[in-house]
Amino acid sequence: MYIYLMENLKPLTEQVVKLHVDHLKKLKEQDQLVLCGPFIDYPGGMVVIRAQDIVEATEIAQKDPFIQSGYKSFEIRTIQEAHEENNYLLS
Repeated sequence: MYIYLMENLKPLTEQVVKLHVDHLKKLKEQDQLVLCGPFIDYPGGMVVIRAQDIVEATEIAQKDPFIQSGYKSFEIRTIQEAHEENNYLLS
């Protein structure tokens, strides 16, 4: 699983927000969207996605209209999910 963290570069327009939401809906339809949303205490947000590798995750992020249009910058992070089935990675 991957996270792309976004930082605001310029004020968002209604048009680019709608395009971003369309992007998220497509990811959801493809079962790639796990979680997304803006930060309350930081100028930016994140999108958690399922991807085969970091290359695919980067391609997904680069297709996000926020990023494509220069409204936000991004960085990719790889996350290892901790949950009950893997004993929260306690091994």
